[in-house]
Amino acid sequence: MNQKIDRGLETALQKTERREGKRRTMATNLRHELEGEIFRGQLAPGMRLDEQEIARRFGVSRTPVREALQALASSGMVEMRPRQGATVALLTVSSLIEIFQVMAELEGLCAQLAARRMDRDQCASMTREHEDMIRIVDSNGDPSEFYEANKRFHEIIYQGSQNSFLIDQMRVLRTRVASYRRYITFQPGRMQTSIGEHEAVVKAIVDRDVEGAQAQMRKHVNLLGDDLSDFIASLPSHMLRTG
Repeated sequence: MNQKIDRGLETALQKTERREGKRRTMATNLRHELEGEIFRGQLAPGMRLDEQEIARRFGVSRTPVREALQALASSGMVEMRPRQGATVALLTVSSLIEIFQVMAELEGLCAQLAARRMDRDQCASMTREHEDMIRIVDSNGDPSEFYEANKRFHEIIYQGSQNSFLIDQMRVLRTRVASYRRYITFQPGRMQTSIGEHEAVVKAIVDRDVEGAQAQMRKHVNLLGDDLSDFIASLPSHMLRTG
């Protein structure tokens, strides 16, 4: 009798664990989906994230939605406010500048490591993406197309660093500022400027110039002087938090 009860309890616990595991998997998958939408600018800074609407859109209950939003809030991509729910995080001008400063250092480190570790196939892929951006500028000059190619270019360099922790940190930061960074691409002359800066980065990495790769990438990502002023001025006021 006791053995039957024990087996029954064990089966019930196993079912509960499977349900919990499935729920956690759904929450993780949903988090990645929402991260992607934030990164692509489909969910813009300040946009309200309605749990019920998200649950209906993805065909899940509100529980994994709530868990996904809490996970995004812990990484700074979403803000949770009492009685207001969740919104895509807004950044102040000062915090935006600080993030770009950190990104410049970390992307410089990625380029430095890539100059030491990137293999031949990755070098070829990086060069192809650079050439593709030149083609875009020379043909239609489409900023959206250039922006996507630019993301791929930087992702190859992240991968070339062969440092998984660094890659994860870069992706978190990149996602946090993706909606803002898109505006840089649309600045007059910015695509042409990026081509020259990319050329210097590519040459340094291919030549295994470790210090040069770091310096050129840091210079490329960091916003200074007039570039910074023009970028801040281009942002719609609703995308920035005041105070």
